[in-house]
Amino acid sequence: MSFLHHIRRCNRFDPTHFRPFEVAGQQVGRVRTEFATRLAAFPEVFTVKDDRVALDHRLADAATRTRVLREVTGQLAAAGALPAPRGEHYPVVTEWGQPPLLVIDRELVSAFGLRAFGVHVNGVVRSADGMKLWIGRRAPDKSVEPNKLDNMVAGGQPVGLSLADNLVKEAAEEAAIPAQLARRAVPVGAIRYCMEGRLGLKPDTLFVYDLEVPADFVPHNTDGEIAEFTLMAVEEVAELVRTTEAFKFNVALVLIDFLIRTGRLSPDTEPDYLALVGGLRGGF
Repeated sequence: MSFLHHIRRCNRFDPTHFRPFEVAGQQVGRVRTEFATRLAAFPEVFTVKDDRVALDHRLADAATRTRVLREVTGQLAAAGALPAPRGEHYPVVTEWGQPPLLVIDRELVSAFGLRAFGVHVNGVVRSADGMKLWIGRRAPDKSVEPNKLDNMVAGGQPVGLSLADNLVKEAAEEAAIPAQLARRAVPVGAIRYCMEGRLGLKPDTLFVYDLEVPADFVPHNTDGEIAEFTLMAVEEVAELVRTTEAFKFNVALVLIDFLIRTGRLSPDTEPDYLALVGGLRGGF
């Protein structure tokens, strides 16, 4: 086990398993070849070829594309080919900041290999005996990585909210952080990775924030997604990341980034330093 193990784990996929997925002449994702054959059953919605899958060009606006894709994915979910929708909606874009080409349920994003975005917040405590981090443990009934360790706050980025507003919302839900305190979170960068998952491809971007909280602040969960919080020394966190898979797969990347930014991983002491730095930005 090593820090680099986590970078490799989150950037493992075989592009030959996928075909580009296009909307309005722009590639927005990739679909598995097996899933492409399912989509071929809807020729009025999808153009399926050996080298690509495209949403029909006659679906000319975001609202129409959203409605039609919801109808098709609903039928596929009823047939057991897709999971049931979650009711949280993500924008479909070619890059961050672009107007959505359509909107899709969060549960279906990886089936189409679409870009997804999220916010992750390191909860930092400075004390006389060194820097510490608030670490959450995911609830045992979570569908993804149950019981794994997590950041103090983390959540996907839905359509219609700014990153700042989403951070405040997630901070309240996951850790009961007052809005006034949550707004002190400092944006410190972004992490990109692309990995193959159960449904398809996950080309994800995590916007990372550091939030220094008072020594007497204790987070507690309000939405049932985190089972408990533990205040850990940064050195203990680093050792867990280096030697185990105790953390949710993408949280390990956020923590490696934190260790680099705070000088706890350096090019003099870490032989994989350049691979880590490049890998956090999708460059491994």
